[in-house]
Amino acid sequence: MSLPPLVEPADELTVDEVRRYSRHLIIPDVGMDGQKRLKNAKVLFVGAGGLGSPGLMYLAAAGVGTLGIVEFDEVDESNLQRQVVHSQSDIGRPKAESARDTIKGINPYVNVVLHQERLEAENVKDVFSQYDLIIDGTDNFATRYLVNDACVLLGKPYVWGSIYRFDGQASVFWSEHGPCYRCLYPEPPPPGMVPSCAEGGVLGVLCASIGSIQANEAIKLLAGIGEPLVGRLMIYDALEMQYRQVKVRKDPDCAICGENPTVTELIDYEAFCGVVSEEAQAAAADSTITPKQLKEWIDDGENIELIDVREPNEFEIVSIPGARLIPKNEFLMGSALENLPHDKKIVLNCKTGVRSAEVLAVLKSAGFADAVHVGGGVIGWVNQIEPEKPVY
Repeated sequence: MSLPPLVEPADELTVDEVRRYSRHLIIPDVGMDGQKRLKNAKVLFVGAGGLGSPGLMYLAAAGVGTLGIVEFDEVDESNLQRQVVHSQSDIGRPKAESARDTIKGINPYVNVVLHQERLEAENVKDVFSQYDLIIDGTDNFATRYLVNDACVLLGKPYVWGSIYRFDGQASVFWSEHGPCYRCLYPEPPPPGMVPSCAEGGVLGVLCASIGSIQANEAIKLLAGIGEPLVGRLMIYDALEMQYRQVKVRKDPDCAICGENPTVTELIDYEAFCGVVSEEAQAAAADSTITPKQLKEWIDDGENIELIDVREPNEFEIVSIPGARLIPKNEFLMGSALENLPHDKKIVLNCKTGVRSAEVLAVLKSAGFADAVHVGGGVIGWVNQIEPEKPVY
């Protein structure tokens, strides 16, 4: 469907702006009117990471007048494989400030507003209310549902994107004209079921493909041109180089935008999405050891069996000395249980402690009452015990 322009045009373009945006101005569908609308627009990008990098840079180059950035993280070396808005010299700097400097280098006429805070139910409405359009570049379900619900309650459109390994998705959610994110995904996946990009990886250039789609959709909405991805989910397979679309209809029973909504205010999204299941939380409550405790056990020759529940490619990057690899899935399927020793204390580890907690719950229910897991995982081990080893 075609929609009216989201913003009114600015009064004028300067001579310098006309020169800068001339390739837009000679496109009949954009022209002077469309470029003035971009100049007058206020767009907020949630996240300055993999999707935020191309999205922010292209929107800045396109002449969006005000770009807001919600980001509280700092630039890490592992970000540079895909987060091209940052550079080597930015390692350790706040991402929001690094992104602002890059944007200013691309287009000095853009006003950049930084929100260097974690987006939460308590502040999201105040932040979102300052902008015409929201773009979601986050990688966790709790924030995705928070963004969606805040936009529905405020009546604002937002452009959504998601990336994982070689696959990407993008859509436009605007409850006044179509479905919202909850219409597509009414409930979050069970805790631990869907790995994050930090656990499963992402092809760097995939970010450019999906981030540029998000920027393209934003321009269409702001200028009122083309047919935005409202009611359509774009799915991209980078390995097969295939794009396909799935129609998404508004769910009359949607919890927040349906005919009789049950969600009428913002909720606790961490609890709603449950990063770790209740079973895992209960299992880990009194069965978690620190990397330093594990080091003491190893040095003292304790009778333990150290098991790493990550994937083989992760194990190749870095591991705790003496660990045996048994991926998490083998525990969930039950095939790993028969190969565990009963005369040793089982010690589990993963990358940060989330997956090992889930496996710990499986072991506890299978009778391994004294099993424990390493809080902080292999990352904690490297930071505290072997800092010369790499992290990822």
